[in-house]
Amino acid sequence: MRFGDFLKATVLLSAGCATLLATLTVIGITREDDRVVIYVTAAWWLAAVVIGLSMGARADTSPPIARLLADARTQTTLPELQPGTTLINRLWALLLATVGASVLAFVEPQVASVAAGFTIIWALAWRHQERAVLAIEERDGVRFYVDRTSPFSAIRLIRTPGFGGNYLPV
Repeated sequence: MRFGDFLKATVLLSAGCATLLATLTVIGITREDDRVVIYVTAAWWLAAVVIGLSMGARADTSPPIARLLADARTQTTLPELQPGTTLINRLWALLLATVGASVLAFVEPQVASVAAGFTIIWALAWRHQERAVLAIEERDGVRFYVDRTSPFSAIRLIRTPGFGGNYLPV
């Protein structure tokens, strides 16, 4: 799976998880009708938006992604492409946290509220990274793919030769 596509899918899945958790939170809070929880939840989500926007404000790659791109292993052939397996392999913690918080939301909606805030931060903080990676790929004439690794090991990338071209939208 192309690394830029992986980053885009991560942002979209994080936003989807945030939406699910926020919906479950609102449903749970309206059942309890506790004003303090409503205000604290609103303040936390507002803070999460501000934190996520400030973390994702820059258009260049973040230092961890820059380090990941620099350490990519060079390969002359395309790796085996299995996007579904790659997403589950790399984002299992997000899925597990979302399912766990969703189940707990029926008992304590505050759990889903906190988890929704963190997924909001995650989605907003990583929203520009795909474009930064695409710019580096175009500049260097290479393509980056997610390497197949254990779900518990660090992510690794493969650098393949790319073809020159204008891939960035105007």
